[in-house]
Amino acid sequence: MKCLVDIHVLLSTPDDMEDVHDDPYEASEKLNTILHMVFDHIDEDEEVEKINRIIEKTWEHWHLESYLLDIEVDDLVDWVDHLLSTWDDSESEEL
Repeated sequence: MKCLVDIHVLLSTPDDMEDVHDDPYEASEKLNTILHMVFDHIDEDEEVEKINRIIEKTWEHWHLESYLLDIEVDDLVDWVDHLLSTWDDSESEEL
């Protein structure tokens, strides 16, 4: 079902970041990198609703993070792996 989700519609723009980060262009690029990493690691047969919730949670988590611009790609890989491996547990806790 992943083929039904257009990740480009879900990406950030510098306007989304200007009230939060000193360099909204770089912050937007970094958030979009994270969003692409998450999307790329989601299983192809995942439900559209679940994909949207995962992307939304990623947006919420990273949009306001003051260290967004300082995070290294290696750490992002670990964060993405953790998010996706614990997603079902975090979903059941929220219900």
